[in-house]
Amino acid sequence: MLTAGVDLAAEPARTALAVVDWDGERAAITELIRGAGDDAILAALARAAKAGIDCPLGWPNAFVAFVADHRAGHVTIPAGLTGQQWRRRLAWRLTDEAMRTETSLIPLSVAADRIGHAAMRCAGLLAQLARQGQPVDRCGGGVVVEVYPAALSRSSLPGQRLRSGR
Repeated sequence: MLTAGVDLAAEPARTALAVVDWDGERAAITELIRGAGDDAILAALARAAKAGIDCPLGWPNAFVAFVADHRAGHVTIPAGLTGQQWRRRLAWRLTDEAMRTETSLIPLSVAADRIGHAAMRCAGLLAQLARQGQPVDRCGGGVVVEVYPAALSRSSLPGQRLRSGR
C-alpha cells in the first residue's frame, strides 16, 4: 500500500513530499522531494491509498459566514459572547478545538493570525457604526478609512521619514 505525506507551504520551494510503500510491517520511502511542485503532489496523491497533508483543509464555518456577512454589511456579534469568545469561534475550526482539548496544543488559525483578530473586531465595530446610521465604506468614502502607519517609514516625503518603533 502506498501512502503520501505532504508538508505543504505556500510555495513549492518550502514544500516537501514523501511517498511510503508499506509491505506488511516493512515500510520503504520510495519518493522524497524537497521543493515539491503541484504536479508532483497531485501525481503522488493519485497513486496513494491514503495521504496526509500538513495544512488545514478548510476554514471554520462561522468564519466563512462571517466573511460573507461582512461583505454584505450585516455582521452581528452573538449576544452573550465577549469579543474574545466570539473571535475564537471565528478563528478556530472544530478540529482545532479538539486538538487543543486532546493535546493542550494551540493550532495556528487558518482564519486569523495576529492582525486577523483585530480585523474581526473592526468588522464588528463597523457593523455597529453602520447600524447607528454612520456611513461605512471600506474603500474610504465613509467616516472610517484604513491606515497603514508603517508605510510612513518608507515615505519619500521630506520630514515624513520615521524610524521603526515610533
